[in-house]
Amino acid sequence: MNKLKRQAIFERLQADNPDPTTELSYNTPFELLVAVILSAQATDKSVNKATQQLFPLANTPEKILALGVEGLKRYIRTIGLFNSKAKNIVETCRILIEEYGSEVPDTRKALERLPGVGRKTANVVLNTAFGQPTMAVDTHIFRVANRTRLAPGKTPLEVERKLLRYIPQSFLQDAHHWLILHGRYTCIARKPRCGSCVIEDLCEYRDKYV
Repeated sequence: MNKLKRQAIFERLQADNPDPTTELSYNTPFELLVAVILSAQATDKSVNKATQQLFPLANTPEKILALGVEGLKRYIRTIGLFNSKAKNIVETCRILIEEYGSEVPDTRKALERLPGVGRKTANVVLNTAFGQPTMAVDTHIFRVANRTRLAPGKTPLEVERKLLRYIPQSFLQDAHHWLILHGRYTCIARKPRCGSCVIEDLCEYRDKYV
């Protein structure tokens, strides 16, 4: 995979989807933070279904803290790991109120101090809410990076670092969304849809399903 091929890949992904964004429903950085915490080992669809009920009633740190853990559970119990997620979100709300004036911080160090927020979650928030050129490597991006040979690596962190190094700067802001959507709908796990892939001829995967 060379520089020209990487450039061509992102030119095509951009042409196919000029304005990519997350499929999580949110209106504020705080809503996004809560949604991303909830999305761990869950689908965006299941998270959106829960937050459509939650956010009209409680969409600030103060309101969710007032709900408490048990109150929050009633809205998110259809999502996997809802017990631990409820505890993490309520504690995160407390920290945001006490230390950040109820605002979501815009640095990785501060975000990763929050319960339930790891590197991947922090990267999503930094990229989507604050426009920072970060790369949140989930299972979809990890698969696409390795399968296409765009940025092969044995760990998510290795893939993240390679993607940040290899992706042309002009595409870096939206690259996270292009790759995750490509992995979710085209370069799927079991039988990638190579016949309808806009980068099929640029991809270096050996066992293509055409």
